[in-house]
Amino acid sequence: MPIRRTGVYRREQLTRLLHPASIAVIGASTRPGSFGKQVLANMDHYSGRAYPVNARYNTIGARACYPNVRDLPEVPDCAVITAAREAVEEIVLDCAKAGVGGAIIFASGYSETGKDDRIVQQERLAAIAQETGLRIVGPNCIGVVNALLDSRVTFMDITPIPKPERNAVGIISQSGALGMALAQGVVRGLSVSHVMTSGNSCDVDMADFVNYLATDPACGSIACVFEGMATPDRLLLAADNAWAADKPLVIFKMATGEQGAQAAMSHTGSLAGSNASYRAVFKRAGAVVVDDFEALMETAAFFAKAPAPTASGAAIVAASGGAAIMAADRAEQHGVPLPQPCADVRAILESRIPEFGSSRNPCDVTAQILADPESLGVCANALLSDPQYGVLVSPLTYGYAPSAKRPQTYSALAEQHGKMACVAWQTEWQDGPGVVEANQCNKVALFRSMSACFAALAAWQWRADKRMAGAQTVASTSAETLVRARELLAAADGRTLTEREAKVVLGFYGVPVVGERLATSIEDAVNAAAALGYPVVLKVESPDLLHKTEAGVIRLNLRDSDEVREGYAAVMANAAKVSPPPLIHGVLVQPLVPQGIEIVVGARNDALFGPMIVVGLGGILVEVLRDTALSPAPVTPFEAANLLQQLKGVKLLEGFRGMPAVDMKRLAQVISDVSRLAADHRDSIVELDVNPVICAGARITAVDALMVLG
Repeated sequence: MPIRRTGVYRREQLTRLLHPASIAVIGASTRPGSFGKQVLANMDHYSGRAYPVNARYNTIGARACYPNVRDLPEVPDCAVITAAREAVEEIVLDCAKAGVGGAIIFASGYSETGKDDRIVQQERLAAIAQETGLRIVGPNCIGVVNALLDSRVTFMDITPIPKPERNAVGIISQSGALGMALAQGVVRGLSVSHVMTSGNSCDVDMADFVNYLATDPACGSIACVFEGMATPDRLLLAADNAWAADKPLVIFKMATGEQGAQAAMSHTGSLAGSNASYRAVFKRAGAVVVDDFEALMETAAFFAKAPAPTASGAAIVAASGGAAIMAADRAEQHGVPLPQPCADVRAILESRIPEFGSSRNPCDVTAQILADPESLGVCANALLSDPQYGVLVSPLTYGYAPSAKRPQTYSALAEQHGKMACVAWQTEWQDGPGVVEANQCNKVALFRSMSACFAALAAWQWRADKRMAGAQTVASTSAETLVRARELLAAADGRTLTEREAKVVLGFYGVPVVGERLATSIEDAVNAAAALGYPVVLKVESPDLLHKTEAGVIRLNLRDSDEVREGYAAVMANAAKVSPPPLIHGVLVQPLVPQGIEIVVGARNDALFGPMIVVGLGGILVEVLRDTALSPAPVTPFEAANLLQQLKGVKLLEGFRGMPAVDMKRLAQVISDVSRLAADHRDSIVELDVNPVICAGARITAVDALMVLG
């Protein structure tokens, strides 16, 4: 059986493997093209002690070669196994018996083949690691690079990585090729401390690497290329540790398609796909998720350099009006505020900018800087002095010698004001003058995309807000509520609850639901409508009709007894057309809830992460609009309010065209209560849909609900 780990390795458990004082190259060779030859050549740069191991040689070059790891002058911290798969297990056992700290295995042909015998071979390696304490990276990996030691433990002829600067990025990748590709950013002036590739991860994996770098002073941030894990909860644990250490973790998630998502019975289920769940749990842990691989390193480099923001506003200064407009567009897209400069700053700007430019924000100093080269620095200094701005953004539209000097100017000014500056590289000369200079500046981050720049700034402020908010707690559920809800769910015996039953459970948790009566005849319906008050709504109650609108078994806004009689007959007739015939309990009669903003609040029990809460706009259009926000459940009212702020249609809730603003505090509490229900009963409730919740001012009412039990 595969070994399922529940924790992450501590830093000291991985130090010999990842920061070794000595390395044995097992399978060292002189054969051209062999892994053993290339790894040994890479050891020429290593600052520690390297030992070739191969019984075929007495020496390789100037190095003595040893027949077995047990014959070395010392027990090596790390063994690099370059042998073929058939020989690996015996070598691993030799390393374990000798007391080696860790092993890196290049050989492929294990579980990635899908063959049962190869899967068993990999499981045996995992068992050896667990039983002996020998930490293993791989198999099927490209290797590990530690720039502090210049240890290039890989068979690749990689781009040399200089000694890391204080703002270096540690790279972690499940894909070896992509990890090494990111490290080539050093040729553009980026600083890299480590490159750690995990391969098949029979033992040490992404979570362990993140946990190792979380407390490593050699890197200022962590860039992670992630596909997926059987135990992603361990990666979240490592992310929590990185958050506690204030080490920014930036993740690019591959394999984001939803084809593999479980077919869902509710609107919520279709919205809470695997990629959405990953993004939500990463965000809960404080990690920054980027949409594009190209944005990963520059975003991580930004976070490695940036201090905490002193203000949420961004100042834009450009020598191109078009670039300034583009920057403003992207700032609005990502929700980065662009406040106007204060009067004193405005006066300085006006004194140096021609009348055909702009002394507003964004600030266009125009091409006049050719005649007044110092004006750009004067304007940048003035903007950075304004307490409304935490960052200066400057689009660089043309690569030539004079523009290469600007990043140093911005960096010095940002350092002086305790802030940050960003250069958005807008020229197609991707390695033109200024690229290396910008990346090497302490307080300047270079972005090749305006959108990536402002996405990073939005994440920067979000991260600061999250840290300032501190730990939040969810209200505990009373014992009485838990018992009553469990009894009702147990009585359902695993079937889908009717709307009426689902709303009873919601009521236990304080969720405001519409009143109703169940009618089993036309006259019952007429009497119920008279008692509840017109206008009313009719709905067929059946555990087999999950989406009543599509089945045609709902009638709205019935204003008298004749309309109720006609509506009752119509919905029952439509229900009779459904095949196979549904079980029908009767017809629910409800008062019509007045118009308001319709939202959906739901939950889905994710196979990897447990209950996830979904909030969205749209009512019956929710799957068309797909304006939703997702988070692991339960959420606090503060976190629920954050989910609402993530919606593109949040302005509808804040009051739009004369409609009353929704009581956001009250709505956030309702969302928190629904999430608490989903978390409390994660073993029973598979999917939960409260849709729509009609909101108007302080009136918030759940008018329909679906609860699918496992």
